Amino acid sequence: MSNARPLRLVVNKAAHLPDITGVYLITDQGVDLIDRVSRALSGGVSVLQYRAKGMEYGERLAEGGELKQLCTRFGTTFIVNDDLQLAKELDADGVHLGQDDGDVAAARALLGPDKIIGKSTHNLEEALRAELDGADYIGFGALYPTGSKVVTHLPGVEGLEAIRASIKIPIVAIGGITTGNACRVIDAGADALAVISSVLSSPRPDIVVAELLLLFNRVRPFPRGAVLSIAGSDSGGGAGIQADIKTVTLLGSYAATVLTALTAQNTRGVSSIHGLPPSFICDQLDAVLSDIPIDVIKTGMLHTPAIISALAERLGERKVLIPMVIDPVMVAKGGAALLEREAVQVFCLQLLPLAYLLTPNVPEAERLLGRSIKNESEMELAASDLHALGAANVLIKGGHLSGRFSTDVLFDGKKCHHFSSERFFTSNTHGTGCSYASAIAALLAQGEPLLTAVERSKLFISTAIRLARSLGKGHSPVNHFMAARELLQTP
Repeated sequence: MSNARPLRLVVNKAAHLPDITGVYLITDQGVDLIDRVSRALSGGVSVLQYRAKGMEYGERLAEGGELKQLCTRFGTTFIVNDDLQLAKELDADGVHLGQDDGDVAAARALLGPDKIIGKSTHNLEEALRAELDGADYIGFGALYPTGSKVVTHLPGVEGLEAIRASIKIPIVAIGGITTGNACRVIDAGADALAVISSVLSSPRPDIVVAELLLLFNRVRPFPRGAVLSIAGSDSGGGAGIQADIKTVTLLGSYAATVLTALTAQNTRGVSSIHGLPPSFICDQLDAVLSDIPIDVIKTGMLHTPAIISALAERLGERKVLIPMVIDPVMVAKGGAALLEREAVQVFCLQLLPLAYLLTPNVPEAERLLGRSIKNESEMELAASDLHALGAANVLIKGGHLSGRFSTDVLFDGKKCHHFSSERFFTSNTHGTGCSYASAIAALLAQGEPLLTAVERSKLFISTAIRLARSLGKGHSPVNHFMAARELLQTP
């Protein structure tokens, strides 16, 4: 895992101006712009730049007004591209000027000292000049070729790295940035990522924005990122909320919890379950989310339809989503049912569509879909079908199938990815599902992209099974401590 770079103070000219950080969304001129932008803002966009070339002024004024209202609702900074008159009339938070499209001092004189002025730059000389002229931030690029405009300057990531130490104001990296290359841009020193088509052309703009935002955690100090586990308690300590806390903490993130049920259990099985009232579960959820900045939510044992429905309603009410890793825990290792039969339909209709990542094992996927799954081809089809029910990404775990290797299948909405490890024939597997999902949640919270998070979590859980030691008289828990130590020593 990468070491955190030294913290750098990001300074705006006026202390009261909002920080230019995170996801900086620039509008396109496609259809249904207001709806697409609204969905993107619900993912956590920090800054919206309204760019409307070639439209009549009255049309720009009307559309810009709608966008400003959206930004006010979501608490998003609203910037107008180039047009000082439009920025003033809309009372925008600021204006962004192209390299040849205006003077910072003139914009400041017209808009006033409490507005944000940004300037496009392509090299160190232009960046230093913009900073000296009083710009509050610079746009720098293009980082990669892009189809949104003709690129005449391509300093690339190397150019960003070269200027970072010399520029004290925020740098917004722009040009061809996607979830696939954003890690390198952030590592090079970008304070914000300017995006257009990678977000607004996606069927799930909110998910793409949330993914990009998480990637910024990769440069923060440890404990890096925070995970909220919503699950049941395992008195034996091998699974449930106890396994989640162990995994998240040992891997270097902060763990918070919401308890859904108490169980009396050990390695031999579950002897009784006490479900908590849905109202108290929501009280726990509200208490945590109103105070602690949670990056990823992981769910485990939810037990009853009422609990699932209450959680889905409360989480669905949030203006800005928090990515959710949903592990549809149904049966304990000893065979006890952890999810009431009537809860499956409620789960599929209300909670599953909120999943950033759904992580069923084969029996759980069979129960969700109502059919058997016998091989990897059927796992691929099942993952695609669960995605069609609303989950943004689906990881089906193949530990219950046979063969020398245990293979998991991840469907990301476009293609399937396979993750294999040696199969270990052992009964020391208590807590594997909880720990695997929690590891993914922790690594996502730390700024790892999804494929990397799953790959490293697969290594973590395989190691935890391989190094498990017998404890108790039934299904012994996996070895969280040694697995985390090995993973953190693996590049």
